[in-house]
Amino acid sequence: MLTLTQALRDEIVAHARADHPDEACGIVAGPAGSDRPERFVPMLNAARSPTFYEFDSTDLLKLYRDLDDRDEEPVIVYHSHTATEAYPSRTDISYANEPGAHYVLVSTADTDGLGPFQFRSFRIVDGVVTEEPVEVVESYA
Repeated sequence: MLTLTQALRDEIVAHARADHPDEACGIVAGPAGSDRPERFVPMLNAARSPTFYEFDSTDLLKLYRDLDDRDEEPVIVYHSHTATEAYPSRTDISYANEPGAHYVLVSTADTDGLGPFQFRSFRIVDGVVTEEPVEVVESYA
């Protein structure tokens, strides 16, 4: 299960809405080994595409150096889908290279009639996608 604060969820959704109609992407970092998302790190979609996202390689290198310096790891890797449901595409699955991360997808398309976005989390390990529950809390105990 993914547990994150309301503030982090709101930041991820706001980033997805702000970058629409292009896909938004980024991570939420946390202390290594904690599985606790704490630090919101929005990234630039280098592809600038409504159907694909790509982290800029220079930005990604800087990010991983920063994570190492802070003894952090990507707890959440997120991106948005602008015209389809919040479910990993074949491309998303093939690029999922953080087996310990929660892969969050936000759909900015109203594909289910339940509102202007979907927010879902998945584990993706060795090409296998498993949806997991999301618990939103005001703060961590």
